[in-house]
Amino acid sequence: MNLNDKITTLKGVGPKYASYFAQNGIFTVSDLLYHLPRAYQNRGDVCRIIDTPFDFLPHSYILTIGSEPKVALIKRGMSLLKFKAFDDSGSVNITYFNQNYLKDVFTIGSTFRFYGKLSREKRTISMTSPTYEPVIPSKPLLPLVPVYPLFNGVNQKFISKLMSEITPNINDMVNEYLPEDVLDRMNLCSLPFALKNIHTPPDENTLNAAIRRLSFDELFLFALSVSQIKSSASEYYAPSMEDTDVTDYINMLPYELTDAQSRAIGEILMDLSGSGEDYVKAMNRIVVGDVGSGKTVCAAFAAYAVCKNGYQCALMVPTEILANQHYVSLKDDFAKLGYSCELLTGSTPAKEKKAILSRIKNGDTDFIIGTHALIQDSVEFLNLGLVITDEQHRFGVRQRARLAEKSKNVHVLVMSATPIPRTLSLMIYGDLDVSLIDTMPPGRQRVDTFVVDESYRARLNGFIKKQVDEGHQVYIVCPAVEEKEEDILNFADYNPFVIEYESKKNDTSKVKSAVSYAKELKEEVFPTLNVEFIHGKMKGKEKDKIMSDFSDGKIDILVSTTVIEVGVNVPNATLMIVENAERFGLSQLHQLRGRVGRGKDKSYCVLVSSSSGEKSIQRLEIMRTVYDGYTIADHDLKMRGPGDFFSSDPSIRQSGDMGLDLAKSCSDTELLTSAFECARMVLSKDKHLGSRENALLKERLGEVISKNIKTVN
Repeated sequence: MNLNDKITTLKGVGPKYASYFAQNGIFTVSDLLYHLPRAYQNRGDVCRIIDTPFDFLPHSYILTIGSEPKVALIKRGMSLLKFKAFDDSGSVNITYFNQNYLKDVFTIGSTFRFYGKLSREKRTISMTSPTYEPVIPSKPLLPLVPVYPLFNGVNQKFISKLMSEITPNINDMVNEYLPEDVLDRMNLCSLPFALKNIHTPPDENTLNAAIRRLSFDELFLFALSVSQIKSSASEYYAPSMEDTDVTDYINMLPYELTDAQSRAIGEILMDLSGSGEDYVKAMNRIVVGDVGSGKTVCAAFAAYAVCKNGYQCALMVPTEILANQHYVSLKDDFAKLGYSCELLTGSTPAKEKKAILSRIKNGDTDFIIGTHALIQDSVEFLNLGLVITDEQHRFGVRQRARLAEKSKNVHVLVMSATPIPRTLSLMIYGDLDVSLIDTMPPGRQRVDTFVVDESYRARLNGFIKKQVDEGHQVYIVCPAVEEKEEDILNFADYNPFVIEYESKKNDTSKVKSAVSYAKELKEEVFPTLNVEFIHGKMKGKEKDKIMSDFSDGKIDILVSTTVIEVGVNVPNATLMIVENAERFGLSQLHQLRGRVGRGKDKSYCVLVSSSSGEKSIQRLEIMRTVYDGYTIADHDLKMRGPGDFFSSDPSIRQSGDMGLDLAKSCSDTELLTSAFECARMVLSKDKHLGSRENALLKERLGEVISKNIKTVN
């Protein structure tokens, strides 16, 4: 077996399954090996039946089959298989639905490790559809069982079977690529050891060592990527903008710029101006500002300066609804200033699109606003001078570069609404100069924030109804898309370096899912109101339609996942409710809170949590009392580490180039800092990784970048 072997060389992977894997960026054995677990079930903590805490959590049991399985047919063609199993403390009734074949598996006297939830009704203890593994003395069972990210057509059992075929060959297939001095400096385990034990950990300490090594790898490769890009960016030049007088635009504004906006605009104009030279070092800057701090105005001034000097500007945003919003807010201003503004998205009619493309190519359009449609090959600019991308975490370094490559010499400006601590911003935005907007425009209302538990549900529903009756709209955010039965040890909920149980033990509330909760609200709680849901698994056009309807006031209550964390401006939305709020990061909660309070009416944010965990209570109290995004970001960095800043949406790869699957949940700030220090150390000795010693490292970096470009595209 070889890492570069196609996945079809594995047993059971034919064309059908290969297509499922290919749709998710898995083509080779190597790709599958790096399809890392998202969580672990702790099956090593075995309980006796009599000692089980009835805490709604799954536990492991070593049980012997005590009765012959009986199959009974129930309504609608479903079947029920039942039998008894026991340990030295008692017995339990076990039930499976529509799995008649198990009657030949569970023979009387055989012993299995079952993992599931016990329930008690009167004197009867039962368990429904637990996972099971035969107990074989010569083959010890794993105490920590991996749970893999799933996708259409592939289940846990199948992925686990494939991994069991790969892992015995890891030592023969995998070569170490990190330089020895990096391994020694960071005290890291070897790559073969890490990959084997991330999939088959014998204990928590070994798992922690594997996670630490692979987390460092992700951060180190990311650091190498952005460091190289920043180094190469310093070699690029773009046209100088001789005329950077923006007084006309300032005089048009119906408000005064904040000091922070003026400072950011000044930094941008300084980058663009050339002091008499034809070309200057290309601007490569990010404007980071809290929700509602006025980043778009800064971008508009940059676009105006470029258009004023005879060049075109392109603004790319992640969604059509956001593109429309920017277009509507900016086109009139630019028309008054004497420059044309056009909108180009995926839904632009073919005939209209053809005409727009022609005007862009001929230079008849000065300012083009659009979505990913702007990076299509059919889009050609006459003299593109500036590329702006909004919500930078939705676009990666390479994706931004694709738009920038529309012209050989172009300035680049990106925007982000995620406040980042200054020290962390230097790492995450390593390829960019940073302008921080750290003050809010005057008149911006504070969104009063409350923390409540389930006992307030009736009052909360009454408050929702009151807001809608007054003509306003409501967001309700849930942590899940759909209900899932499995309870797992998840990197999103726990520090991956130290397995903890506090949150689960102190939180017995049901996890709200957007789909089922929206149905409940629509059918039972608010049958007279218009309730809809939206989530990241929906098609783009479907999401845009929902958000457009909400923006137009056609939807009273929008139930969502964090897909609306970065969304459109809906001034009429005055209430944000976040269910299971303890499951979100502080910066994420702050982003969600920023969706309301954008109009003239008083707005509110209600965080619903029944968790009694000390950390959860502390974090939610910060949200209740602190409103400055940068202060919240500092708290988040101290409490959760840097991982929360990489991406709130797990379907989006940070930077668009480097997969940060483990690092998204990394709570070790020192590890991130060290990764960048090590990257600088390596590149200081070998700028292009051209030495023989760094050959494998260069190869691995290229593989990761290539794979993730394919995933983004």
